[in-house]
Amino acid sequence: MRAVWYDTFGGPVSVREVSSPRPAPHAAVVEVAATGVCRSDWHAWQGHDSDVRLPHVGGHEFAGVVVEVGADVRGWRPGQRVTAPFVHACGTCAQCARGDHQICARQTQPGFTGWGSFAEYAVVDHADVNLVLLPDALEFTTAAGLGCRFGTAYRAVLRQGRVGAGDWVAVHGCGGAGLSAVEVAVAAGARVVAVDVSAAALDLARALGAAEVVDASVDPEPAAVASVVHDLTGGGARVSLDCLGSPRTCEASVLGLARGGRHVQVGLLPGGPTPVPMDRVVAYELDVVGSHGLAAHEYPAMLDLVAAGRLRPDRLVGTLIDLADVPHALAAMSPGGVPGDLPGVPGVSGAGMTVAVLH
Repeated sequence: MRAVWYDTFGGPVSVREVSSPRPAPHAAVVEVAATGVCRSDWHAWQGHDSDVRLPHVGGHEFAGVVVEVGADVRGWRPGQRVTAPFVHACGTCAQCARGDHQICARQTQPGFTGWGSFAEYAVVDHADVNLVLLPDALEFTTAAGLGCRFGTAYRAVLRQGRVGAGDWVAVHGCGGAGLSAVEVAVAAGARVVAVDVSAAALDLARALGAAEVVDASVDPEPAAVASVVHDLTGGGARVSLDCLGSPRTCEASVLGLARGGRHVQVGLLPGGPTPVPMDRVVAYELDVVGSHGLAAHEYPAMLDLVAAGRLRPDRLVGTLIDLADVPHALAAMSPGGVPGDLPGVPGVSGAGMTVAVLH
């Protein structure tokens, strides 16, 4: 099968022929129809994830069709249209017994603990626990973002953030996860302040319903960004999400909260410990929580909202590319990458989710 492959962290990435996978008894093989290109895949390529072993095939959010199941799989058969969370839960540990599959103690992750979906075929471990049946009306290109960005934002806003109608919600970083968070929060009746350095991303955030936007490029200092958020919300956000994952955005998110507010960390924070303004956490009695994906058993409620038109993940799909263009898309995420000026991949790092279409 064709796959996007690298054998050096931060080194050359190429498309080559590799062996097609076979399922373990508990697993299923999915023919990938579409796969998102996410910043987490860039982190894996850069060596920021200790689970990645070289050589490697990245990709962790995808949709497609089941082509083969292991001998112990009971609930699935070839031909079904499916997706899966990026956390493949074991289904039997203490966390899974509580229903917290997204923090399974024995989880595997395609594109991190093993080869992923930047390939014609991908494996879903413990298929009876992790596969999700897709409605016929849902396009593969839309479903590809549910496994990480949209699903993660859904849980971050509604479960971890506990956002309600009328709340002021600040979203720092309007990439795939951030824009998803904007849409979910707006659907919940919240008033959203979107923060980013990209005019295109802020324009899309407004189109998705953000009440206010903040151009953080004007003054990127966290205290300055937080001050603008405080002014726009009349005292600070009730809930704030760092969907980018950097020391600056994390600090700005915490500082932009109202007293008694809640910070949700969504974006990964590579490079060691990140200082958090704990004096503010104590003085304002803030909650600080993380959010790590969405369990497969929570997908039906989310998909019901999609079917009803209350959530529109299709609006978040930006650039459609071929598998051969994935290396260019990853390179565009690096410092010094040239957004929208890559050979054959116009606008690949503009606003919206980049999706590689295989079938």
